[in-house]
Amino acid sequence: MDEDYAFFIKNFGPAIERQEVPLSSIQRYRNKLPDQLLEYWGEHGWCGYADGLFWTVNPQDYEVLLEQWLASTGISQKDKYYVIARSAFGLIYVWGEESAYCLTITTYMGRFSTRESIFAGDRLDFGVRVFFSSLEPEYNDLEGLFRPALENLGKLKSDEMYGFVPALALGGAMDLRSLQKVKTIEHLEFLSQLSPLQDWGFPEF
Repeated sequence: MDEDYAFFIKNFGPAIERQEVPLSSIQRYRNKLPDQLLEYWGEHGWCGYADGLFWTVNPQDYEVLLEQWLASTGISQKDKYYVIARSAFGLIYVWGEESAYCLTITTYMGRFSTRESIFAGDRLDFGVRVFFSSLEPEYNDLEGLFRPALENLGKLKSDEMYGFVPALALGGAMDLRSLQKVKTIEHLEFLSQLSPLQDWGFPEF
């Protein structure tokens, strides 16, 4: 384990719900995603951290969903994108083949933020290391709701997230009483159909 992933583990704690990554998945994303990320997959699998606050994921599970989210934005014309991680509440981290970590989608709000990565181009492997070492648990939480949700609803499985029911776009409230355990892909697909994805209006750096 390199020092960057070790620092990530120090901040987020040991993995839960680990899924071994098949060789076919490594091969599928060879020359599409950085070798460093594929090495992390091989060593650590796809799994949750911080009791399920943050998850590394199989991009293939999100391919159709990501196309649906980005269809109205024009972003998909600029690069080829893959979901590499998510939060317990559906904050999605998106990696571009050429542009590195360049996009986050706040699915429960129907908003996205773009960012210019200094690790694009020939520094993609180093960009993966920086991505993990710079993650913060607090950024993946939502109004401090994670711990209460964990206590009230129980731990998440690898295919689950905490979702607002009814969804915020349908008048739901952003509070603990509105949270339920839901199936991640199904819930995100539902959210993608409620309204076109909108830009927050400011870039992340």
